[in-house]
Amino acid sequence: MSSVPRLVVAAPSSGSGKTTVATGLMAAFTARGLAVSPHKVGPDYIDPGYHALATGRVGRNLDAYLCGTELIGPLFAHGARGCDLAVVEGVMGLYDGAAGEGELASTAQVAKLLRAPVVLVVDASSQSRSVAALVHGFASWDPEVRIAGVILNKVASDRHEELLRDALDSSGVPVLGVLRRAPQVDTPSRHLGLVPVAERRAEAVAAVAAMAAQVAEGCDLEALAALARGAGALPGAAWDAAEAVDSPTHDHPTRPAEKRAPVVAVAGGEAFTFSYAEHAELLTAAGAEVVTFDPLRDEQLPDGTGGLVIGGGFPEVYAAELSANEPLRKAVTELASAGAPVTAECAGLLYLARELDGRPMCGVLDAVARMDERLTLGYRDAVALADSSLAVAGTRMRGHEFHRTVVEPGAGESPAWGMRAPKRRVEGFVQQGVHASYLHTHWASEPGVARRFVERCLTS
Repeated sequence: MSSVPRLVVAAPSSGSGKTTVATGLMAAFTARGLAVSPHKVGPDYIDPGYHALATGRVGRNLDAYLCGTELIGPLFAHGARGCDLAVVEGVMGLYDGAAGEGELASTAQVAKLLRAPVVLVVDASSQSRSVAALVHGFASWDPEVRIAGVILNKVASDRHEELLRDALDSSGVPVLGVLRRAPQVDTPSRHLGLVPVAERRAEAVAAVAAMAAQVAEGCDLEALAALARGAGALPGAAWDAAEAVDSPTHDHPTRPAEKRAPVVAVAGGEAFTFSYAEHAELLTAAGAEVVTFDPLRDEQLPDGTGGLVIGGGFPEVYAAELSANEPLRKAVTELASAGAPVTAECAGLLYLARELDGRPMCGVLDAVARMDERLTLGYRDAVALADSSLAVAGTRMRGHEFHRTVVEPGAGESPAWGMRAPKRRVEGFVQQGVHASYLHTHWASEPGVARRFVERCLTS
């Protein structure tokens, strides 16, 4: 059972200021000496980086599509263990979720699963009295969602604020904050959203400090903390990586008798910033020694590497630097050629290709990758088509695609996944010990993949 005070920061639509308010609240409460647990609804990897900067703790995702509704409470309790307060940033509009799946994976659903009050961030820049109708509509749409306060964002003047407050007086939803337009809190974006913290740390630190100052000045932090304390206890045990890996509900090969811990190298640095914290925790719980390396700077894999995990990120931005690091590309190729387990998602897939935008990559896969104008985005329901170092054939997992690149495969590799929606197709590569795909998955939903991967490290 978790009794950590908590609140959810939501909005009527994307672009309303959720990230500014949520990150600012996290930083402002942290500055007051509270241990704040940061969370993000949905599959997003970038916002949690700003949350981590604001709190000094790992930003964690709560995705009911990827992990299932039954894991939202346990994963929250795991991340929030020992904290004084938790702030959960929503995704898109409050009631927007997985396409065609009703409320699934929406901020509203996660708020209900967490029994948490919702603070609605409203972009008031182009409205006055209409704000009351908007708030009333969102507050009454689902009686199980408790919208307990409003923060008005991008308010132009004192007179504008007065008009907004007058309109909301009879709504029954209190105004807990008013924020003026503040360009210093803006964070730069590019083709897949905000620029990650790792790529602009000094500027990101300044932006988070500005968010904290703006929120501390414009919001009633005492009222917001009291609101969070009113969330009450959340039943159920916290998620535990060791228990998940050893769960008897999953069918796994018997662990070899060796006591040595295989080294699993995990790509990091500016080019590979997309990963869920639970992945490293599951690998560690399965018996691995997890070591992070930077493909932009390190010319060799960590000593004793027995397996390789390359997550998502922006290799297309760093294609020249990644290509120039020939010693590391050669080391990756040699490891994969020896049959060692290698798993790669999205950016990792591009790095393993023969080339990316005309620049040589590792050449583990006979495939050519390039940037594309079309955005591929959405949740996916997938089934493993072949046995691999990550999963046995027939394993079902849910994932998420988010990229503006395409891969033109060569011949010889088996596809990794079969997709059922939005259209039937195959995707990814399985080759020797390599499992590479565009699909981002959350291993907490199928912890056996971590155990299988570590076991393959011991036996390869």
